[in-house]
Amino acid sequence: MAGPAHSEKVAVVIVGMCGSGKSTLAAFLSGQGWPIVRFGDITIAEVKRRGLPVQETNERAIREGLRKEYGMAAFAMLSLPAIREALSLSSRVGIDGLYSWSELRYLGQSLEARLVVVAVFTPREERYLRLASRPVRPLSREEAESRDFAEIENLEKGGPISFADHTIVNAGDLGELEESFRRVLEKL
Repeated sequence: MAGPAHSEKVAVVIVGMCGSGKSTLAAFLSGQGWPIVRFGDITIAEVKRRGLPVQETNERAIREGLRKEYGMAAFAMLSLPAIREALSLSSRVGIDGLYSWSELRYLGQSLEARLVVVAVFTPREERYLRLASRPVRPLSREEAESRDFAEIENLEKGGPISFADHTIVNAGDLGELEESFRRVLEKL
């Protein structure tokens, strides 16, 4: 999905299921000097604003509630000013955590930048192990599986993953993941 063909600006949109490595790829981009807009920051900020504990059930309620209020493109709409600001300061931006097909379509229509969708895929069992052991906001297997179902069934998450320009399989170590991503970035 692309904006105007003549645009020199690029937005790398990182998509994937929870625990697949999206934030790791965003951190890699950040380390390379790319500005990053993380859709999930909206959820966390709203959970905290409401005085709720940051945990999966509250995050899910906020994610789904914002989409009920603003539509399925909610997080793209709410993040658009930050994305535009990043692109006004740089010719590139990384977008971490786009979920829905509607968000992808909205960005494609709203940004004067070429969108490059990079899906990161990790086998489910590996994701669940990673999620259970992550230091921030760990998820039990049951929570992770429940989140997968909710994201696929309620948030249109499959569309952007299946529509990706590039897919990286994240089943090895960090070095392999970064090298695969580096090869994708060289093609931009």
